[in-house]
Amino acid sequence: MIIRPAHRTESVQEYYFSRKLKEIDGMNAEREAAGKDRVINLGIGAPDGMPPAEAIEALKSSASMPGNHAYQSYTGIPQLRKAFAGWYERYYGVTLDPSKEIQPLAGSKEGILLISLAFLDKGDKVLVPDPGYPTYSSATALAEARLVPYDLKADNGWQPDFDALEKTDLEGVKIMWTNYPNMPTGAPATMELYTRLVDFGRRHGILICNDNPYSFILNDNPISILSVPGAKDCCLELNSLSKAHNMSGWRIGMVAADQEIISQILKVKSQMDSGMFKPLQEAAVAALASGPEWFRALNEEYGRRRELAGRIFDIVGAGYDHASSGMFLWGRIAPGNRLLSPESEASFGEQVSDRILYGAGVFITPGFIFGKNGRDYIRISLCAKPEVLEKSAEKIAALLK
Repeated sequence: MIIRPAHRTESVQEYYFSRKLKEIDGMNAEREAAGKDRVINLGIGAPDGMPPAEAIEALKSSASMPGNHAYQSYTGIPQLRKAFAGWYERYYGVTLDPSKEIQPLAGSKEGILLISLAFLDKGDKVLVPDPGYPTYSSATALAEARLVPYDLKADNGWQPDFDALEKTDLEGVKIMWTNYPNMPTGAPATMELYTRLVDFGRRHGILICNDNPYSFILNDNPISILSVPGAKDCCLELNSLSKAHNMSGWRIGMVAADQEIISQILKVKSQMDSGMFKPLQEAAVAALASGPEWFRALNEEYGRRRELAGRIFDIVGAGYDHASSGMFLWGRIAPGNRLLSPESEASFGEQVSDRILYGAGVFITPGFIFGKNGRDYIRISLCAKPEVLEKSAEKIAALLK
């Protein structure tokens, strides 16, 4: 390389799933050459269902219009912002001003970095959950801020320990990342939790950044932190169509917040892209009009898959919550599990994941990638058809025999 990379790149590695998928691609080439089945991937949460039919029709119709292929506004078309506002009003009971309090995004993952760049200076501190979505940590590192992990543990329902947080040195903390229903644990959101987070943020001058893409999945009562009185004083919320509408590859998300917060995020975003393709925006408007019947059908399917994923954990000998929310199942590996090796220094989750991958040709995510509190856990994605989950169970059962 003719020049040296920026120092900030030393603080992050290539995303775990990017590296693991390369390995699995190599395994698949070898397995196909040997006449074996390809590896079954139960790792990534990429919905495999179809989006609402109305969204697809809106995309096709809009894409056929000659005037819809130009640059678009950085703030999105008014119809999309109004659709997001209507969605929040109907399902969360939250009133948002579509002209000032909503910013469409290319998926909520983009928002995590935009928020970090907009509000963090070098050396600022960020509270990040452990276990938690790895992008919270990497975005913090790329913004040259300081990571302050806070524990989520099973014996506390995977919720923050507010007594421990109050004893933490909070000087210099500007942002706290939260995510419920939680990924990877599946712990649900509650109004009591959100009320405590709002109180914590207001008293300590911390921006609470709530990542809320799983609120409709295996959850009959979607809630938003913005429904807590006074939340807009100290909170923002990310959301997307990726999970709730089977549109992960479309990259359509949003951030909702007070207009001053939105204006700062827009300062950064407007330097980085030139607006979302208009047919995508019009398709999103159609998707956001989906009624309760859409979510009922979605969750009936995820309910079947959660049960089948539980059978896999039963075979493996992993403990799990039968009523967890979100699109993953989180299982604990206890000492003495028959897939563990006494000679290995790897985490329990990594040992079990590797044994199943190399022995049965099934990839299950090891929990260590989400933080030290995930070391004894594995995670199954529910984004696999029932027959795939059943076949995975058969392969793992055969390995254990």
